[in-house]
Amino acid sequence: MLVDSHCHLDFPDFAEERAAVVARAKAAGVSLMVTISTRVRKFPQILEIAETFDEVFCSVGTHPHNAGEELDITAEKLVELAKHPKVVAIGEAGLDYHYDYAPREAQVQGFRTHIAAARQTGLPLVIHARSADDDVAMILEDETGKGAFPFILHCFSSGRRLAEVGVALGGYISFSGIVTFKNSAELREIAAGVPHDRLLVETDAPYLAPVPHRGKRNEPAFVAHTAKVLAETIGVTDDEIAALTTENFFRLFKKMPRPDRQGG
Repeated sequence: MLVDSHCHLDFPDFAEERAAVVARAKAAGVSLMVTISTRVRKFPQILEIAETFDEVFCSVGTHPHNAGEELDITAEKLVELAKHPKVVAIGEAGLDYHYDYAPREAQVQGFRTHIAAARQTGLPLVIHARSADDDVAMILEDETGKGAFPFILHCFSSGRRLAEVGVALGGYISFSGIVTFKNSAELREIAAGVPHDRLLVETDAPYLAPVPHRGKRNEPAFVAHTAKVLAETIGVTDDEIAALTTENFFRLFKKMPRPDRQGG
């Protein structure tokens, strides 16, 4: 059993064949998927998808690219929306200084708002970090000092220090198809140093398809390729990486029902 801890099934890329995409994921051994919110104002569409498919759950939150549009979304609003049984995470939120689509002050404000919601709900915060390692680390350390909260550094492509800070603060590190790319040797070295009980896999579909599908539209079924490379990187078998990352997923995403234990 594998879990795709981060995809975007609401994106237009999947509109014509969403059911087929979910079916292919199941056929590939991907039993659960979390479709991630990027705008709270579009949350109803996300929730509709999660309610349509038993295998799909979702988050609620505002991507840093859209932070400037949703500064009126409070932690209390996120907490209220997160009460729905299909909502298992907060975010994605964080900092993206690569594109700077939103003012950095707005990104920081939104990030801290989402942290407050994660702290209140106990749901993991899905963190987007790009070209902002120092500020992400600083905010994580500062906010953890106010009270711990669960979090995941998703689609990890940052430096070793942020990985180390994240783990030290109790966070998890999720690797996407980037870890399969030929030029990602440094990232694989970082992955090899992450404690095994903090590793997760994801697609970030429709983006970042892993080898051998690089350059094509990504989809949840392809998380198996990322898991295979991660297994090779840390020196375990394919079955072991599936069991490991799935166990880690349920430890972090505590609200998720476990299909492998239902009725037992």
